[in-house]
Amino acid sequence: MRAEEIREMGKEDMVARVRELEEEQFRLKFRSATEPLEDPLRLRVIRRDIARLKTVMRETAGSAGTSTTVSAKPSGKSAAKPAAKAKASAKTGGKRRTNA
Repeated sequence: MRAEEIREMGKEDMVARVRELEEEQFRLKFRSATEPLEDPLRLRVIRRDIARLKTVMRETAGSAGTSTTVSAKPSGKSAAKPAAKAKASAKTGGKRRTNA
């Protein structure tokens, strides 16, 4: 499925197609655990089609008036990194170890 084809679909059609593909993906994963699949690459194709559909759905939702803004404030995950480094340097006395 190509992105151009997806963009021509309506929102309801995209949602229905995602559901169909997720159901097929579930069935294939379940069957692959019990027996070898005839076409194991089908799982990859399904995963990528789902991603394409969801990407186009997000694009259309973003252009429908819901704008996404990027904040200058760092998220909680990146703010925790300096504290972890400080904690690690406190354990070694603030000195870096060298292999020399």
